[in-house]
Order: sequence, then structure tokens, then C-alpha cells
Amino acid sequence: MKKLLLLIVLAALHAEAKVDLVTLPVRDRVQVTIYNSADMTLVRENRALTLKSGLNRLQFSWANTLIDPTSLEMLPKAEADRIEIFDLSYPARTKNVGVWRIDSGVSGDVPMEITYLTSGLSWRAFYMGTLTPDETAMRLQGYVRVQNGSGEDYENAQTRLIVGKVHLLDRIADLARREYPYGRPMGPVPMPMMRGAGAVGGGVRLEMARSMAVADAAPKAIVKEGLSEYFLYTIEGTETIPNGWSKRLPSFEVGEVPVVNLYKYEEERYGPSVVRFLSFKNDEEHELGETPIPGGMLKVYRSVDEAGRLSYEGQSSFKYIPVEEDVELNLGRVDDVKVEPTLMDYRTDKYMFDNDGDIIGWIEVRTFKIEVTNTREVPVKVEIQRNFPTQYWDLELDGEDVAYEKVDLDTMKVTLALEPRSGREFSYVLTTRHGRRAE
Repeated sequence: MKKLLLLIVLAALHAEAKVDLVTLPVRDRVQVTIYNSADMTLVRENRALTLKSGLNRLQFSWANTLIDPTSLEMLPKAEADRIEIFDLSYPARTKNVGVWRIDSGVSGDVPMEITYLTSGLSWRAFYMGTLTPDETAMRLQGYVRVQNGSGEDYENAQTRLIVGKVHLLDRIADLARREYPYGRPMGPVPMPMMRGAGAVGGGVRLEMARSMAVADAAPKAIVKEGLSEYFLYTIEGTETIPNGWSKRLPSFEVGEVPVVNLYKYEEERYGPSVVRFLSFKNDEEHELGETPIPGGMLKVYRSVDEAGRLSYEGQSSFKYIPVEEDVELNLGRVDDVKVEPTLMDYRTDKYMFDNDGDIIGWIEVRTFKIEVTNTREVPVKVEIQRNFPTQYWDLELDGEDVAYEKVDLDTMKVTLALEPRSGREFSYVLTTRHGRRAE
């Protein structure tokens, strides 16, 4: 297994600073904070370094990783008033090597925190929803898949995820791949600024990163915190994420989220098929509402028996869902709910003529029959929307307990509730006015 920061103690400039340490101790703890909108990860490591009183010169290497060496920092976590880190230099004509000079007033193990930015780590969210047999509620489970291509293994890492956009002038991957940390000897790399959050990029100082640092999550707890225009998720527990691997991590679980199933028919938008929608709201009433929900893919299943067997119902991707916002997910076309409109009659009437005998106004009368069928074993709610060629229209419905709603100038909607394995039928007469008749 690779060691990220292999430390070799060089001969000190002064005899009293001689140190016997030859390798960097294993990490006591590591935390990775991965941004989803940029190829950037903040890593915070805690290690105990063995120092001797006086000047310590420590060499390290970042070879075969995607670390930006200009973002490296080291800070003592104890005895800070007796330890001074002078500088971090990069020897000439030497690749992937840096040297820290540390003046220590103590001798022995000192806990240190090493922070840096790296590339090659990414994450995406996905979800599994399991509907109850009556489809009125859904068990919602959230997961995050983390992929590690950074060149470094992260053992027992606490994983944190940032939702929000970051503007980078220099990509971390490009900074990590430079032949020398600062490129050609023509001055330092420019330090692009991220609004309200300090510097990010070449020569980065990690004030932004430290301002985001929070107390460690309690064991087996999920911490989610707002950070201005960003949102921070801390994944439960710790996980080892080897280089070259992708790993699924649990994000959250809610036992019963109230949901609404709605079947929509609108030929101009969806074609001749009925499309199923699943909707809920990210609020307390729906057992959610504590935090935004990162965008991802939701796959929906339904419990079909007491043995726990599931039937696949559909899937939909969605964008970031803020608190208190409704979400309606398109689960795709279905065959077990059908809407079949049939034109039964068409005629024109009430012509108007000008002085030359030309037609300048008329009406068109169409009679439609609508058959709706539910072959499912659960009741369904169907929304039928009809669009007309003009905004000048009148409608007469013929059907038991059927009413229409005017959606806009040229659209009407009928909503029906169907019992399991049942059907309904209604008809309507549409009168449209054209030319001078429209006046």
C-alpha cells in the first residue's frame, strides 16, 4: 500500500537537531471533503510526528498522486507555542519532493494536522424508494458512490460531501501534474478567489477549508450543515476508499415518506401513452425537510407481499431539492393505465359572410368519447389534459361525477379516480369559434 507523504529525515544543519525518524507514521485519522461541482477534494490528516528539540528538516514526496503541492500545510495540534514551522521549500531539479523546516522546543511525539487539495475523487448521489403496497408512502434510502482515482488510498476516512458550485481558474489536476510546483521560474501561480470563501487554486492557503471544519460527527450519526451557498454532508462512520475503487456509502434513510401517485395523459406532450408521476415535498409533513436533497437518480420499487419481494415501478433523475420545495418525478410511460380518446362526430356551422360572399366566421363542433382503464391491483388517480386549437371554445361534459378545470386559454383538465381493475367513460362536446365568430 502506498504511503502518501513518505518522510525521510535529512542530516540536520546542527548536530543537536539530529532525528532518527525515517518514515512518516500511519495516519491517526483522515477526513476527505469532496466537491461535486469541481474536481477538488480537501484532505485533512492527523499524524503523530516524532520531533527532537531544535531544527528538524523533513522531506516528503507526492509522487504518483494528484496532490497540488502548493496547497500543502502542516500545523501542530499541541505545543503550538513551542513549535514553529519555518517554511516548505522545493529543491531545485528535484521532482515531487519538498522539505519542511520545523523548529521544535519539545522532544517526542507531537500530533500534527496536514492539509492539502487533491484531484481524482468524485461522488454522485442515488436513491432507492420502496412504496408500500397501497402506494401511499415510500421508504426512501439515500446513497453516495465515491470514486477514488487520486493515486492514494484513504484508510478509515471520514467522508464529507459539498453540494454547491465552485469557480476555479486553475484545475487541481493541472496543478498536480506540473513538472515543478510553481511551473517555470517566473513568479508564483496566480491565486484565484472564490466568492466569500478565500483562495482556491495554485498557492492556495486553506483559510476557506479551515472555516468549513466542524466538530467530528458522533459515531453512527449523519451531520448535514449549511455553509452559505454550499451544503455540507458528513457520511455516517468511516470507510476505507482504496485508489482505483468506487464505493457505495449510506447517506440517509426515512421510513415512510407520504407520496402521491398521479397518472397523466396529454397527447401533445407525452404521445398516446399514459405517464406515471410520483410526487412529495421536502418538508416536515413528509418526514423530510431538515436539509436539501442532492440531485441524483431515484429507482422506485413496490412491496408486493409479506415476504418482502419487490416489483420495479420506474426511475427518474432529479436536480437538487431545497427545503420546502415540491418534487414531481417522471417514472415513465405505463401500459397498465390507458386513456383512449375517440372522435365520434365533427361538423361546422353558423357561417358568417362578407359582402362578397366569402366566409369570415364559423364554428366547429367535435364530439369525443374518452375511455379510461385501470388494470392495476391498486386504485389510481388519472389526470387527462386536452389542448385545443384556439382560445375561443366552449365545452359540455357528459359523464357521471365528471367535471373539468380550465388550465389556461386553450387547455382543459379532467381528473378521475379509478378503483383497481376498473374503467370509466365520459364524453364531451367541444365548440370552437373561428374568424369573426371568435369576436
